[in-house]
Amino acid sequence: MFENLTSRLGTVFDRLKRRGALRESDVDAALREIRVALLEADVALPVVKDFVRGVREKAVGREVLKSVTPGQMVVKIVHDHLVELLGGSHSGLRYGPPPSVILMVGLQGSGKTTTSAKLARRLDRREKKRVLLASLDVQRPAAQEQLATLARQAEVACLPIVAGEDPVAIARRALETARREGFDVVILDTAGRLHIDEALMGELEAVRDLAQPAETLLVADALTGQDAVNVARQFNERIGISGIVLTRMDGDARGGAALSMRTVTGRPIKFVGTGEKLDALDPFHPERMASRILDMGDVVSLVEKVAETVDRDEAERMARRMAKGRFDLNDLRKQLQQMRRMGGMSGILAQLPGIAKMKQQIAKANIDEKMILRQCAIIDSMTPQERRRPEIIHASRKRRIARGSGTQVQDVNKLLKQHRQMQDMLKRAKKAGGIQNLLGRGLPPGMPPH
Repeated sequence: MFENLTSRLGTVFDRLKRRGALRESDVDAALREIRVALLEADVALPVVKDFVRGVREKAVGREVLKSVTPGQMVVKIVHDHLVELLGGSHSGLRYGPPPSVILMVGLQGSGKTTTSAKLARRLDRREKKRVLLASLDVQRPAAQEQLATLARQAEVACLPIVAGEDPVAIARRALETARREGFDVVILDTAGRLHIDEALMGELEAVRDLAQPAETLLVADALTGQDAVNVARQFNERIGISGIVLTRMDGDARGGAALSMRTVTGRPIKFVGTGEKLDALDPFHPERMASRILDMGDVVSLVEKVAETVDRDEAERMARRMAKGRFDLNDLRKQLQQMRRMGGMSGILAQLPGIAKMKQQIAKANIDEKMILRQCAIIDSMTPQERRRPEIIHASRKRRIARGSGTQVQDVNKLLKQHRQMQDMLKRAKKAGGIQNLLGRGLPPGMPPH
């Protein structure tokens, strides 16, 4: 996401920061490059013009050009304008009196049905809401069955399918069911079309007038670039959307749709889809996204993800074992699983500051996300005794483990070597007076002491 834009802007800012003093011509030259970078990232032209004009007004001021670090000041101005462009601050969901209705709209293929299930799961797990899903899509074959299947996977309720009902009748039945059975939220997944047409809009207007939704969320595919922006404008003019969910943000190296959407519609981006799994739906934070675009990282989101996925009791238990120099293959497997839940190595690296400048080194390191799966498979092919005492694993055991996990003996050797290195480090830490002394400055703030 934003990979190309981040790279281009990083080059421009590196050049600015290397200069001890800036002239107005230096700023103008940098802004020309920023303008081209934004256009190449598929940001709408009017949005680019307003952005560059706003940055220039502040960047050529006397307090910037005469400051001690003018290059850094320009970066801060661009960052602040990006935050403003993306919406300023996070906009959460609004709820009406229960059952609160969330109407999901968008074109066919934008990911409405999957996003509806993701949102239902999020509200159920994170906000403890009783959620009822209902499919109003009677156009696409098996669309209602698809939502029912996703609802089962997300472990949330789904309105039973009644053949022959029209969308308004389904919406009415969903509201009656939600009131009768005490649901907090009803998510209505509406039908899409391959393009915006009168029949689609008329149907949506009828459902909207009946359901009186607290939120009308447009689901748009970020990979469609400016087409997504045009769709957002048209839906907003006819239906009146309250927010946007951008899907496939993990696959868009340009990201221009996200940068244009807020300005063009005046409506906030509330969530972004970052993968196919049902938990791959993240709230959209403009300030954090701006920091990621400028390669400043998003450590806050990383810490939140850790807090969501880590079992605190298990983490403290492992910390106590590690403090005593104990770390077997069961512990290693738990760490590998934790890394997978956090999006793998690439997911973690993407949220660290300065990672765009290290792309070549990372490429050389040849990070293979499937390696974590292979390592877990190797450990799963071991006996409980082998996991507790890896030193007993000799040639014949290695061959058996490799066969059982579908890997090579070299892979087993690499895993055992990795474990030995971690064990040696912990033993040295224990002799040095604990992990904190080995690191020199203690654990990061917020980490539990041993």
